[in-house]
Amino acid sequence: MSDSVLSLSQLEQKQDFVRRHIGPGQAEIAAMLETVGADSLEALIEQTVPAGIRLPEPLKLGESQTESEALAKLKAIASKNKVFRSNIGMGYHDTHTPNVILRNVLENPGWYTAYTPYQPEIAQGRLQSLLNFQQMTIDLTGLELASASLLDEGTAAAEAMALAKRVSKNKKSNLFFIADDVHPQTIDLVKTRADLFGFEVQTGPADVVAELDVFGALLQYPGTTGEVRDISDLIAAVQRKKGVVAVAADIMSLVMLKSPGEMGADVVLGSAQRFGVPMGYGGPHAAFFATRDAYKRSLPGRIIGVSQDSRGEPALRMALQTREQHIRREKANSNICTAQVLLANIASFYAVYHGPEGLKTIASRIHRLTDILAAGLKQKGFELLHNSWFDTITVKVGGDASSDKETIVKRALENNINLRTDLDDLLGISLDETTSRADLNALFSVFIGSDHGLDIDKLDNALSDNSDSIPAELIRTSDILTHEVFNSHHSETEMLRYIKSLEDKDLALNHSMISLGSCTMKLNATAEMIPITWPEFGKLHPFCPIDQAQGYQQMITELGDDLIEITGYDNISMQPNSGAQGEYAGLIAIQRYHESRGEGHRNVCLIPSSAHGTNPASAQMASLKVVVVNCDKNGNVDMADLKAKAEEMADNLSCIMVTYPSTHGVYEEGIREICDIVHQHGGQVYMDGANLNAQVALTTPGFIGGDVSHLNLHKTFCIPHGGGGPGMGPIGVKSHLAPFLPNHPVVNIPGTGENNGSVSAAPWGSASILPISYMYIKMMGGEGLRKATEVAILNANYVARQLSGHYPVLYKGRNDRVAHECIIDLRQLKEASGVTEVDIAKRLNDYGFHAPTMSFPVAGTLMIEPTESEAKVELDRFCEAMIKIREEIAKVESGEWSETDNPLHNAPHTLADICDDEWTHSYSRNIAAYPVGFVGKSKFWPTVNRIDDVYGDRNLICSCPSVESYR
Repeated sequence: MSDSVLSLSQLEQKQDFVRRHIGPGQAEIAAMLETVGADSLEALIEQTVPAGIRLPEPLKLGESQTESEALAKLKAIASKNKVFRSNIGMGYHDTHTPNVILRNVLENPGWYTAYTPYQPEIAQGRLQSLLNFQQMTIDLTGLELASASLLDEGTAAAEAMALAKRVSKNKKSNLFFIADDVHPQTIDLVKTRADLFGFEVQTGPADVVAELDVFGALLQYPGTTGEVRDISDLIAAVQRKKGVVAVAADIMSLVMLKSPGEMGADVVLGSAQRFGVPMGYGGPHAAFFATRDAYKRSLPGRIIGVSQDSRGEPALRMALQTREQHIRREKANSNICTAQVLLANIASFYAVYHGPEGLKTIASRIHRLTDILAAGLKQKGFELLHNSWFDTITVKVGGDASSDKETIVKRALENNINLRTDLDDLLGISLDETTSRADLNALFSVFIGSDHGLDIDKLDNALSDNSDSIPAELIRTSDILTHEVFNSHHSETEMLRYIKSLEDKDLALNHSMISLGSCTMKLNATAEMIPITWPEFGKLHPFCPIDQAQGYQQMITELGDDLIEITGYDNISMQPNSGAQGEYAGLIAIQRYHESRGEGHRNVCLIPSSAHGTNPASAQMASLKVVVVNCDKNGNVDMADLKAKAEEMADNLSCIMVTYPSTHGVYEEGIREICDIVHQHGGQVYMDGANLNAQVALTTPGFIGGDVSHLNLHKTFCIPHGGGGPGMGPIGVKSHLAPFLPNHPVVNIPGTGENNGSVSAAPWGSASILPISYMYIKMMGGEGLRKATEVAILNANYVARQLSGHYPVLYKGRNDRVAHECIIDLRQLKEASGVTEVDIAKRLNDYGFHAPTMSFPVAGTLMIEPTESEAKVELDRFCEAMIKIREEIAKVESGEWSETDNPLHNAPHTLADICDDEWTHSYSRNIAAYPVGFVGKSKFWPTVNRIDDVYGDRNLICSCPSVESYR
């Protein structure tokens, strides 16, 4: 039937979003079903998913919307937000995202769809940008070593406390001190973490710390109310007693102020948000974290280091990975999933684009405007709380009726201005790089009246050239950003080319399928991404009055309701800003629940041996004792072992952390029994949401028996991975756990306990990326989400069937089906040929593919998850590459190629290899670079050869090397 005679309904169906999100068309689906031996998608699901857990009726999510419909609806919702001039400060500031960075990084799938750089040979671009971020952090903080970002300032401060406990030589002390001029959200978050660790916390004026016996202390510089003071003596006093001092610092102020490192600080941390990242109602924002070189093995998060490749050329990689979760599990220093790579890259590029002189100009202008504001208010009789400041002043209010707090705040709101109002008889004003002369005039009108009579030029001219609002001894004299990279790309042309040169070194989803098992690298649709840069979402301060954020509140509520329907839970918290934070928040809820019942002694967490490394790492953060449950030969939880351990630990059993479908890629038949066993012994069921993409619309964690789950919105619900962050990990809970969801000290969150601590710095976590998941669900609708899950299962079974004649598929479930991912076993091949899983992973780079998940959850395997977004043609390309690689392995097995001179052992091959005058290998250049026909159509060239990990750890360099070293 031609389009001209189709009905209107049929014509509309032909342009629906569901068809565009799901890779295979109907003909491809039919062909794949024939290959796997199923009559229909429905039949495949019946053969794969246990009948006892399948939902009896469809999700109540409504019909799918077209892209234009969903965008129009969300735009109408966004318009309910009131974009006021926010002078609230408290760690959040308006900023200008340079357009060349906005368009070519934040809005560019080459940057936002990349995965965490575990395969560094095809991630040199973002690794270089992150190394720049580390160098920027080192320069500004005055310390020796920096990480490649953490989640936000508050969680970075909590990590600093944990580091202090690990490295402090004051082993007898269990006391951590927090100055009372630290931002309130940071204080609350650190207290929550301390409570779980069993640390004592004392807050008070910063000077008090000199009299205390502490293992660590947290100071703020400048203070939350704006004061700039020399904290050198306080730092020295703590260190004399063998304590460790962390300083939370404002990154823009460090351009002008003496660095905390120069004052002796052991750790310096803060938010890089105001380096070009929108406020976005709280996130995502990259935190920076720096410490002493001596503490490198205790540094939380990722560190980018300089190593060398097999040709002896400099190459970048994530260094010291043995510290982290997938190896050390519950003994890990931190959860490596706590990073904001995309946002760290934006901040890094901001520093590159402006350079040291540009940043000094921006910081000096902010400070000058603040001096002018302070001078005008003082001239009109207002008293300031402090005599020093960088960009924030705190004004004492009261007295006559025209200058009382209520009147001034009312006038501010009438003029679309937000001030900081949470301090008794005080109002805070923070300025930023977007502040204009007109804004100063508006602030004078708010405090004094429209006829204030102040002239900005006269106030400016009256000020001394050397401002006394920064104490002379605290004016920075040390150089910053001296490396060539920060002094070379200041025109837009040069910046554009620099960004592009790094992007070209990285493989992302805009090149080819990224089949990482358990990471769900699916389509991040353009229509989903468009709203995140709307000013209605980007320019809101997280602590603005709720009535200014009605659009956000509506969107968050609707998304929450949809996620509750999808998960079968009763309530949800949007605060956790990563999957790891979601795990942490869920475990806190469980522990608080036990405490409310007089069972606070319950501290044992059962974790199957197949679990994600995040699970034991998060359990450790919640001070739970991890007891590992064995798996049987089929990859399922060993029920006998579970029963025995649950019974043995019954008096102290807190919970089990279990992933469903299992990390082995199968729907375990005994999942309900697992839940029942744990519940019978007084425990709660934490169902890890990593594999929710295989549940949506077929079953729910709540229906199966879970009590709490985190939801990886950067997996199942389409928020992009961003090269290793952002993520979002909201938690769904049953009603009995709802009273124990996180709250916030500045903005109360309805529906949870008033005194509950926070887990993220902002009330709703990384709110500005929630529109992505909102759009995805609205455009898919209930039927679309079900079909996505079905096709994800079909694609995985198709790949498993295509590869099973060449590689053993390690685990299968009922009817020999896999779930949404499959594990291929390379151990026998490795034994017979010497070819390792690493060799295969690197060889896939030559074929233009990112490797599947390597050696997890079983060493010597690859875990493949194709997702529903990949069309059959892409699956066939991947399978062709894997089958061709198996043929190459056979040549090593037969002796045609030696164990050390073959294309797998030498992979990946670079253009430098192919163009080398000498070619001494037993295989041709063509086999090295163009092993199959499709590679030649769009060749992706790795820019470095295989990287020497051992060399990089033995010769740890985590700052930018000189340009000469690359020549």
